[in-house]
Amino acid sequence: MAAVDVRAAVAAWEALFAAQSQLLRRFEREEVWGALSLREYDVLYTLTGFEHGTARLRDLTEATYVAQPSLSRLVDRLAAAGLVVKETVPDDARGVAVRLTDEGRAVQQDIGRRHARSIALHVGAALGEEELAELARLCDKLRAG
Repeated sequence: MAAVDVRAAVAAWEALFAAQSQLLRRFEREEVWGALSLREYDVLYTLTGFEHGTARLRDLTEATYVAQPSLSRLVDRLAAAGLVVKETVPDDARGVAVRLTDEGRAVQQDIGRRHARSIALHVGAALGEEELAELARLCDKLRAG
């Protein structure tokens, strides 16, 4: 493995982190969320990636990077709104699964379309087509380790 330029690596990390933080602040200010927060939407969106829109709470915690106590309260709010249902896990009395309801899926899709337009505005307009592809490639490479 070649020697790593620590300063360059730190500068790249700081630039990536600052860009992500700035974009998240912009997205939070967008009027696309309806009655939901960005984090609540993220839970609905994340559930769409699980089979049948259902995930164990611990898997959802890992996938959303939200601490378990905070996620439990967030899921309770989504359940009270009828967007998800909490279910027991067969053969695991303490296990909890979260399932996206039909209404939750419809809300996620509606907000998702508006959020996609917001992403296009804030990310797509700032970068050219080749830059967007390169950014996606580099992020995939970082995730892969």
